[in-house]
Amino acid sequence: MLDTLISNVTIVTMDERMQVLFGACLGISQGKISYIGKKPPEEKPEVIVDGTGMVAMPGLINCHTHLHTTLLRGLVDDVSNREALEVLLQKESKLDNRSAKASALLGIAECLRFGVTSVSDLTLFPQAVAEAVDETGIKANIALAAQRFADENEEFDFETDPQCQELCRMKEAWHGHDKGRIRVDAGLYAQYTSNSPLWEGLSDYTAEAGLGMQLHLSETEGEVQDCEDRTGLTPAELLSCHRVFRVPVTAADCAYLTEEERKLLGQHHASAVALPIASAKAGKISTPISQSVRAGMNVALGTGGAVESGNLDMFQVMRAAALSQRVADGAPETMPPQAVLMMATVCGARAQGRSRETGMLKEGMDADIILVDFTAPHLMPCHNVLSGLVFSANGADVAMTMVQGKILYQNGKFTTIDLGAVVQELTEYAIDRAFSEENHGA
Repeated sequence: MLDTLISNVTIVTMDERMQVLFGACLGISQGKISYIGKKPPEEKPEVIVDGTGMVAMPGLINCHTHLHTTLLRGLVDDVSNREALEVLLQKESKLDNRSAKASALLGIAECLRFGVTSVSDLTLFPQAVAEAVDETGIKANIALAAQRFADENEEFDFETDPQCQELCRMKEAWHGHDKGRIRVDAGLYAQYTSNSPLWEGLSDYTAEAGLGMQLHLSETEGEVQDCEDRTGLTPAELLSCHRVFRVPVTAADCAYLTEEERKLLGQHHASAVALPIASAKAGKISTPISQSVRAGMNVALGTGGAVESGNLDMFQVMRAAALSQRVADGAPETMPPQAVLMMATVCGARAQGRSRETGMLKEGMDADIILVDFTAPHLMPCHNVLSGLVFSANGADVAMTMVQGKILYQNGKFTTIDLGAVVQELTEYAIDRAFSEENHGA
């Protein structure tokens, strides 16, 4: 039975041939793409979505964000990285699962509104984020951002460490939930907020459990210099010595890696996540995309949290990635739109361990699909669909967001989120808690 048919639509498949089909049809059955063709299928659908004037493409994948900090948007826009981190840690310490969930729900609504169908979330509140993800229908790789400031020589036991045991509970409760819609990754906030016993313990568990790992890496020159002064090694070299890169790693930022580090990570098939808007907003350089790809790394895209980037619009991130790399290379041909779109879809799916299910529009893959309205004045005339998506479109042009065949957002309405109730929870509880003088603790 054909559940849904999107008719008369331009399809950007992002498949191996980068096919773009005009005036085509896309059929969905039981959450999967079951038909792609120029002619309507013989089977009659239950629901027809008119795609006239629309572009259908794979949902965008935000490979690095912090949904629990959405309620802190705009708080640290004009301060140094060190000051921003201090303020955020102070505010995060006041949150609890209830306030973190409300913040995550708001962030997920923003993601769906802007055509994001899957996120990689590095968080201090994995249970709250998992509940929000479960309720809303978006896909997510959720990682607890483990930290350990204890001395290297202080005794560490994975079996009794609270954060490590929380990871184990998350894995048992949520990994593979709802046909794999929710995945659990291990997580490290960064090398400078943790130590080698934790790195090795997480790496061993992650390898045994078959998980991925998320972390921040080489975000600032200061971080790199401090690490070299302390250990004689760069952050990537140090983590490599402690077995971190033997598991699939998604490393956010990677802006200040050396060429040798990029090659090292490339040999381990690590993924770098470029954060061009969050980096520029903080006055930092972004991931050198061309050099990272040449070194063998998979490069995906992310926003960071809304507090770092201002919003969670991955269309803006795509444009910023293209523009910043063209400036760095001094040549527009080095970052064509198809490459940027790949980073936001195909490469994002690879980083999440989801290449077999999403990132392309192909028969048999999950129906993670967005429709972009190309009848808006700023998208006409359209001489090149791929260029239009990268250089002209924005998140507000998304007319529909579908995950596993279920429409989660369409024409201004959310089907799984009561946005009014979320805003009420934020204003009456979550924001007051984060900004109160009392130190509640998490």
